[in-house]
Formats: sequence, C-alpha cells, structure tokens
Amino acid sequence: MPGSALVVGGGVMGLSAAWALARAGWRVRLLDQVALPNRNGSSHDQHRLIRHAYGAEAGYMAMVDPAFTAWEQLWAELGESLYVPTGVLAMAAASADGAQGWLASSRAALRAAGHAVQDLAPAELPGRYPMLSAAGLTDAFHTVPGGVLLADRILAGLERRCRALGVAVEAGAAGQVLEVQPEQGRVLTSAGWQQAEVVVVAAGIWVGRLLPGLAPRVTPSRQVIVRLRPPAGLRAAWQAAPMLLDLAEEGGFYAVPPVAGTDLKIGDHRFSRSGDPDASREASAAEVQAILDLAAARLPGLAQYELRGARACYYDVTADERFILAPLGARGWVMSGFSGHGFKFAALLGLALARAAANPAVAALVPAWAAGMAPPPPGLLSSGA
Repeated sequence: MPGSALVVGGGVMGLSAAWALARAGWRVRLLDQVALPNRNGSSHDQHRLIRHAYGAEAGYMAMVDPAFTAWEQLWAELGESLYVPTGVLAMAAASADGAQGWLASSRAALRAAGHAVQDLAPAELPGRYPMLSAAGLTDAFHTVPGGVLLADRILAGLERRCRALGVAVEAGAAGQVLEVQPEQGRVLTSAGWQQAEVVVVAAGIWVGRLLPGLAPRVTPSRQVIVRLRPPAGLRAAWQAAPMLLDLAEEGGFYAVPPVAGTDLKIGDHRFSRSGDPDASREASAAEVQAILDLAAARLPGLAQYELRGARACYYDVTADERFILAPLGARGWVMSGFSGHGFKFAALLGLALARAAANPAVAALVPAWAAGMAPPPPGLLSSGA
C-alpha cells in the first residue's frame, strides 16, 4: 500500500511527481525554498513546446505520444486544456561541414516511425508565412502535431490540483531544505528532520547542492529569451503560425508564436553551460541583441517588433542531454537533468515515477527509458499513464 512521500522542489517536475503520487494514494508533502511559483525555476515561463521532431533521438520521439496522453489526464482533472496546437515548421541552411544535421535526422526518424511529414521548398515559405525570409535556406518541413504548453498556467493548475488531492505544500522558510538523505528517506528543514517512505528530489538547477554527487553530471546553464510583439501587419500571421525551429549548430533559434494571450518568444537552442543559478534573471542588452541577431536573417524587419521583455532562465543540463529519473537506494528518487526539453514530458515522468515508486521491477527499468535509451517497462504506460 502507498505510504508517505516527500517531494523536494515545486517546479513542474516536483509538482508532477506530487500530483501523480497523490492520485496513486500516497500521502504527499511538497517542499520548496520560496513561495510557488518559483520565478527563478527552470519551468517558470509563458510557454514551452511539445513536438515529435527530435533529431535522431528516437527514444524521446517515442515518448511524445504518451506525453500527450498524460497531459490529457491532467486537463481532464483540471477541467481545462492548457495546450494550444500550432504545428511545427523546421528549417535549415546548408551546414558548414556539409553534414545533414538536425532537420534531416528528424525527418528520417519521423518517417521511420510512421509520422506524416510535409516537405517544403524554401521558396514556398514566405508565401505561406509572410514573417519569414527564405534567404540561405536549403530545406524545410512541416508537421501537424505539436504546439505550445502554457507553462505558467500549468504550474498554477498543478499546484491547485495537488492541494485538492491533499498534498501538503510547504513553501518559503518552512519549505527550505537544508539536507537530504534520500536513501534513508530523510529530509532536514528548519523544523528538523522529516521522514517518509519515499523521498523525491526534484530541485532543478539547485540539485547539486542537495545531492553533491550529482553536481559533476548536472550543470546550470544560463539561457536568454526575448519576448516581442509583432508589427500590426504581421500579428494575424504570427497568431496562426507554427512553432519555428531553425536549429543549426552554427547558431540557430526557435520561435514560439503568440498564442492564448502570450508574447512571441525567441530563444537560442544551444546551451551556455555556465552561470550561477542564484544570479539575477535580468538579461543584458548584449544578451538580448545576440538573440535578435540569431533570428534577424530569418525574420526580416525584426527591428520593427516591439520588445516586450527579456530574461535569463537556467536549465539543469547533462552532458548528453539525457534525463535522470533514477532511484537512490530503496527510498529515494532523483528527477534531474532535463536540459531545457523536459517540460513536455513532465506529466508523463510524474506518472512513471509514481508507478516505479510502488513497483521495484518497474523502478529498475525506468532510468534507461527516461534517458531515451530503452522502451518503456511493461505496464508503465497502461491504465492511465
């Protein structure tokens, strides 16, 4: 029978774990160092993306459909959907070394798995998407599935749902964790040691402070995003636009269309792998200009867009960009290393964690699946996951 659980961290992973454990019958307490939502957390933002295109990473591509199913479970419990379908437009220029790159790898993996992919000639793009220039592009494709997860609204919805399920949320001074001994099921706060049958450490960019052994594997990475308002003549086109992925290693960008009252967002997909997670989230003028320069060739007239804001976000990044969802002894779990692309899987990973916490056979197989290196353990995705 499920018992007590302590979840350390109130970002999307900690909230998803608390939600899944509570709905599975665990008595859950969630701890966070500040009042929720933690505006310095990796998951705090207007939006995150979900899409099947994943380069050659077939394991993560295969997790996207179950992730959609997991989100649908949450929407049903919340009584509203916090997802806006947009479709996906992937673009690429010729690479400096002639390699096929992310776009070609994504196309091959998608088609091998039976997903529909519409190839587009670059010359077609400005006619379909008037905000774009095709200059320098050599390849493009469009897929229908995929869109925007309304991140901040999801965090708020998860917190409400957790509280409704009986999760005790301790945030601020009472929720500040000084030490964790997950293998023993112990967490030290200002009130003393707390004990539980299961301890889940989902501390995001601060995980290395609580689990020093993980610090060499998980690096905080400062990433800057810019929020814009398109000029009047392009607003309707942007509101109907797909997400844009121009993910060249030489320097590409992604753009999130302004859906459901959000801003247009532009960011750099490459990881800085540097920065102090306690540093200011204010973006410098140079950081803002660097992001705009990445997109300027693809979005002509970018200087006419209104700058609505810019900020730094920190991701918890592993060297191989693979997720860590793993047991720590018989009573502990860690959820970490989500590398900027984990949000789309949060509900699914929470449900998987709850299954694994109750089933040692599943627990042994979950780490390789979560790392995108193995199929799901038998029964993991059935009956509601």
